[in-house]
Amino acid sequence: MALVPAPVDPAPALESGPAVPAVPAGVRVGLVLPGGGARAAYQVGVLKAIAEMVPRDAPLPFRVISGTSAGAIISAILASHAPQFRMGVSSLERFWRNFHTDQVFRSDTGTMLRAGLHWMLALLSGGFLVRPPRSIFDNQPLRELLEIHVNFTRIRQHLDHGHLDAIAINASAYRTALSVAFYECARDTAPWLHSWRLGEPAELGLDHLMASAAVPFLFPAVYMDGEYYGDGAMRQLAPLSPAINLGAERLLVIGVRPPPQPSAPRAAATEVIPHVHPGPGREPSFGQILGFMLDTLFMDGVQTDLERLQRDNLLITAAGGTAAGLKRIEVVSITPTADFGPIAQRHATDVPRALRILLRTMGAANPGGRTLLSYLLFQGSFARELIALGYDDAMARRADIQVLLRSEP
Repeated sequence: MALVPAPVDPAPALESGPAVPAVPAGVRVGLVLPGGGARAAYQVGVLKAIAEMVPRDAPLPFRVISGTSAGAIISAILASHAPQFRMGVSSLERFWRNFHTDQVFRSDTGTMLRAGLHWMLALLSGGFLVRPPRSIFDNQPLRELLEIHVNFTRIRQHLDHGHLDAIAINASAYRTALSVAFYECARDTAPWLHSWRLGEPAELGLDHLMASAAVPFLFPAVYMDGEYYGDGAMRQLAPLSPAINLGAERLLVIGVRPPPQPSAPRAAATEVIPHVHPGPGREPSFGQILGFMLDTLFMDGVQTDLERLQRDNLLITAAGGTAAGLKRIEVVSITPTADFGPIAQRHATDVPRALRILLRTMGAANPGGRTLLSYLLFQGSFARELIALGYDDAMARRADIQVLLRSEP
């Protein structure tokens, strides 16, 4: 039986504000949405702000969309409403504001107990009595939810009618170790293979979305066409590449991790806090290590690729606007201005009791493990706070976004 978010907390109506002109058809602005689990609610907040910057009945201002993991889900829902951008964003906001963990993976007490016993028997018997589980969580509820909210037939119609140029869903192939961008286009675009990055035309469907969001260990891999696929962020060394290969000339990148802050030297920290013992601190818990791994998985490639793109743009500018094999790509990157860890900790009691016990066992209930919690906290209360933060951060960058969406460079 499909799970439907209860319409108890409708999304607030989008306000009207000074609008920028709709982007002309000849200008291809691309949208890049990296993965981030529950943190992707922040991307919804940024899109909500952008929806207030364009005319009320404007179509999707992004001609090319590339999404990974939770970002792929947002991309598909947006593409389903390509002719009416505001309607698509309103649908997205309702989708996230009323989220419950059990709409993403089974988190009831019985399921969590059975999963724990399964893992224990598999470990104790070396896999002879029962085979090891495919993953920690069963995310079948997510598939049932996406069946309701994503219409791939409608996406193809929007491509045919010119409301959208291309959409890519990114996954990682376990056998070939390739980062694969499955894409559909309004015009013929040749596949590409560059440095372990493959662009493959496909008739997109739910399997592609589930594969893109199959976080290793947490969710099961997805089998398609003789290959198992997992989360698209695992092998994605160049997250901006699919959108550029599909013709994007400008990019909006919405990250879900604050930029790194320079830390004080150890000696200076000891002077400021003289009671800090210089010896080793508390050993990181399993939950803290897993959260660190997810943080690395979802964001390190994005920052590196942005730096590479900015360097290429400087080279092209130094060459007088032309450089062999290179083209200038204008980019605006929106990232959170606040750490999601403390926000997640404030909403930790909102998760189901069985999941809360599991997270506490893993060490994710203390401040060191709140990074992991922020990726798994699929709860409306947490999502609403991230949506508000994303909205405020985008409004603070309003001028940059408006320049990106206008026709002139």
